[in-house]
Amino acid sequence: MKRVLLAMALVATTLAMNAAKLTIERVEPTDWFVGMKNPQVQLMVYGKGVRNVQNVDTDYPGVRIDSVVRLDSPNYLLVYMDLSKAQPGTMTIKLDKARLPYRLKAREMSGDKRMGFTNADVLYMLMPDRFAQGPDHNPQVKGMRHYREDRTQPSLRHGGDLNGIAQHLDYFKELGVTALWLTPVLENDSPDAGDGTSTYHGYATTNYYRVDPRFGTNEDYRRLVDQAHAMGLKVVMDMIFDHSGFEHPWTSDMPSKDWLNLSAWLEEAKGSSDPSGTQFQKTSYKLTPVLDPYASEVDRRETIQGWFESTMPDLNQHNPHLMRYLIQNSKWWIETVGIDGIRMDTYPYAFAEPMAEWMKELNDEYPNFNTVGETWVTEPAYTAAWQKDSKLSENNSYLKTVMDFSFFDKLNQAKNEETDAWWQGFNRIYNSFVYDYLYPNPSSVMAFIDNHDTDRFLANGRDTLALKQALALLLTVRRIPQLYYGTEILMNGTKEVTDGNVRKDFPGGFPGDDHNAFTREGRTEAEQQMFQWLSRLLHWRQGNECIIKGSMKQFIPYQGIYVIARQYQGRTVLTVLNGTSQNATMQVKRYAEVIRQAQRAKDVLTNRYYNIGENLQLKPRQSLVLEF
Repeated sequence: MKRVLLAMALVATTLAMNAAKLTIERVEPTDWFVGMKNPQVQLMVYGKGVRNVQNVDTDYPGVRIDSVVRLDSPNYLLVYMDLSKAQPGTMTIKLDKARLPYRLKAREMSGDKRMGFTNADVLYMLMPDRFAQGPDHNPQVKGMRHYREDRTQPSLRHGGDLNGIAQHLDYFKELGVTALWLTPVLENDSPDAGDGTSTYHGYATTNYYRVDPRFGTNEDYRRLVDQAHAMGLKVVMDMIFDHSGFEHPWTSDMPSKDWLNLSAWLEEAKGSSDPSGTQFQKTSYKLTPVLDPYASEVDRRETIQGWFESTMPDLNQHNPHLMRYLIQNSKWWIETVGIDGIRMDTYPYAFAEPMAEWMKELNDEYPNFNTVGETWVTEPAYTAAWQKDSKLSENNSYLKTVMDFSFFDKLNQAKNEETDAWWQGFNRIYNSFVYDYLYPNPSSVMAFIDNHDTDRFLANGRDTLALKQALALLLTVRRIPQLYYGTEILMNGTKEVTDGNVRKDFPGGFPGDDHNAFTREGRTEAEQQMFQWLSRLLHWRQGNECIIKGSMKQFIPYQGIYVIARQYQGRTVLTVLNGTSQNATMQVKRYAEVIRQAQRAKDVLTNRYYNIGENLQLKPRQSLVLEF
């Protein structure tokens, strides 16, 4: 980050020396790369009156100025350059009499060499502010708007950072996950609100090219990714293209009148002594109108153009210059930091066509990379329509991975029910998987049992039998599994009072903690038992071709027992769940088509062997993962 700031200072100094009336405050992207499939780069130059620059040119070999775009604001200038014949180096861009130095970099590898996450991975989702704090943490970063760190308040910043995460990479290896999904790490420079909330969660970006200084620097982020890679761990970056934070410079100085959706409200609010009294349009949060063939225009408009909050301006992806900025930004982080995947927040709330353009260009440049989109509707038909190459949608989204909110929803209902002969309990899961024929690629659907926006699976209890059933299912079905931090040590909580109750600090991650769940010695007996159980299952799953490549066959829950079979090259894995609070008998003959002549199977959860040539007696809510 220091190098970026130094470069920006150099830009401002150089321009001021050459043209006293022209001072550039920032240029984005801060640098770029030669050798990209799309050789064009857009430079967003910001400075007072920069739109009035008459001549833009460069004599750098292999670089051609394609176009210069002057927007509504006098303080923005877009310069489009073709780099198809350029070599790495520092070029000079002439802005009238001023001179702007700009660095072109060599790529570390071609795009096809970057490997994204797949169903061979298990993603571990964590919130940087709530996970762990590094030894050199600064509790009050100069230059950031008013905020405070107070771990007694669930909705304020707690002081976790990137270096804290880096300190515990061995923990992830011991657990057995293979990829880390960090909630947004980019700058969220919004002041603490009067109601005691802050943007510790990261979903209100105020600078797309800067890691939030409270988490660390761009260099810290790169170092974390490098260290993770050295240990065989991937890193997934959380991005938000639907909206930004209110304190982003685009809000106070919109590049063009159509940069934001409902920008007329913003202009009205600026001139009002009481902005809350103006006609602010919040999104309806209802995603069905986006795909509903009978949807009214007003319903569509309220969903897509309404703001999440008055503090989160809604971006207009139909503006081609804005979309080019966002596309470049995702490429810049891939090239600069080396991330292995992207999780795109609130995917259907953004305009579908430009988002598809983003995904198509990303797939062309990085064919083995992966992006998962948040598609929060609990019906499989809705989710499936958003996956790449879906026949359920007129337009291809090019989005390889979608999130299975149906699995999450049905499982969280089933955990409180007895599995009956029809609809209750694990029948809900069975009836959700029935619709996998709608997905172009069911193996590229991400399943989860909870996350940062939901109640934790354990809510306010510690039902380890239900949790083990959920995890056994999650980690053996035809999905990309995602875990939420702390599940392995029985962290619980609900959103009843505040979201912060499901985003508690990981015990042992902060100075002064008297409970350290990062070590075997620090965990309680119950925590250690859960950690050890899950770790055994996760390590068994790594490289397991039966789970990664195998076929899947499910059986209608029978006498309360739900059975799923995974098979590959003569190997079979049976996930057997007793969905009742009573003892139950698994009638082995009913499953003869997958058991065949096998007589003996190992339960990978306990290392115990079972005779599967005869009926199995199951305890209440018992889980088996049988391998033979």
